[in-house]
Amino acid sequence: MIHRTAIVHPGARLGANVEIGAYAVVGEHVEIGDGTRIGAHAVITGHTRIGRDNRIFQFASIGEIPQDKKYGGEPTRLEIGDRNTIREFTTLNVGTVQGGGVTRIGSDNWIMAYVHIAHDCIVGNHTIFANCTNLAGHVEVDDYAILGGFTGVHQFCKIGAHVMTAVNTTVFKDIPPYVTAAGSDGAKPHGLNTEGLRRRGFSPETLTALKQAYKTLYRAGLTLEEAKAALARQAEAEPAVRLLVDFLARSTRGIIR
Repeated sequence: MIHRTAIVHPGARLGANVEIGAYAVVGEHVEIGDGTRIGAHAVITGHTRIGRDNRIFQFASIGEIPQDKKYGGEPTRLEIGDRNTIREFTTLNVGTVQGGGVTRIGSDNWIMAYVHIAHDCIVGNHTIFANCTNLAGHVEVDDYAILGGFTGVHQFCKIGAHVMTAVNTTVFKDIPPYVTAAGSDGAKPHGLNTEGLRRRGFSPETLTALKQAYKTLYRAGLTLEEAKAALARQAEAEPAVRLLVDFLARSTRGIIR
């Protein structure tokens, strides 16, 4: 299952049925779970732990040192969950001591070609990153978010669950859950991600409540603090609104408005 031209360090730990393609390189501190397939010319290095049944395509660079001048060679980590697809020329870096020491990717994510996920990013589950999406350091992306091609995210931004961004969106502030966003000169809200929520099984009643929550946040003429208070009351009747309330409570860069 390991091509004769691949270079696998004796200290690397490989699970059952791992496949490693031609000229791929696997470093000393790498752990790869059962059934994961590594394409030709991919480089897996650093203190990197990869779960089971992942598909990493050719020429990906996984676990390389961060692009951060503060990095001093510390044994920081990259952790990747299960069943992810990581396409060609993707770059995933380990964390920094200053950012907590770990970059973490969850499970069941679809990461397309030329995506960059920088140091200390935290990515949830079931996300989609279209081609050439770029995350700066310390970015958080919650479950089921979909980032359109060429989306660029500023450091320390947070992107909520079920968000969808358009192609060529530039993100300078946090995007709350359920929101669609677009804008090459700074993301702006463009309504609720209704179709995505419907596909994921949200009931008509829940969608109605979330539409009202969106109006409260963006169209009622309220200050952010007033909107937070109103949304907290709405969350008492509809649990799905609680996700929005909790996100606003942990936002640090302010939200797109």
